Amino acid sequence: MPEHNTLTPSGRPECLAPSPCGEPGPGNLAYGFTLPCSSATPAIAHEVAEAVLGGHGVTGLLGPALLLVLELTDYACRFTPSGAEVYLNIRQREGVLRLTVYDTHPRHAQPRDAAYCDGLRRAALRLTPELARVHRGGWGIDAAELPAMGTRTWATLAQPAHGWTR
Repeated sequence: MPEHNTLTPSGRPECLAPSPCGEPGPGNLAYGFTLPCSSATPAIAHEVAEAVLGGHGVTGLLGPALLLVLELTDYACRFTPSGAEVYLNIRQREGVLRLTVYDTHPRHAQPRDAAYCDGLRRAALRLTPELARVHRGGWGIDAAELPAMGTRTWATLAQPAHGWTR
């Protein structure tokens, strides 16, 4: 297959110079982690999230965010077989920190089964609704979108009134 390189006037291939990555901050916070489903997963996710959030200067929401990471990853593991994987996504956009977990348990097609399962899911999330409310956020449970499978559960926390602190 022929290459389609652009050449400079001197006949050399034109290459883009690497651009500087910049420093971590709230504006470029976007991480995803695949974690094995095990009893240690919530503690490992907590440590990783603490490093990520601290490194990006998200100290104003550090406490509530870490509580959510613990609860959401523990919850995801309850709906995922041991040895399978759960996924944690941490991102911040426009002053809102969003934590999302994906488990492998699919949403039920039958309304009665779905309502029963949703009741079990809501009961497993004791802190999430209150933390989201207190920090002007939201939370929800819905089917994962392709290419992911299973169920997506998310919570948001709004930036404190005084902004992000470093």
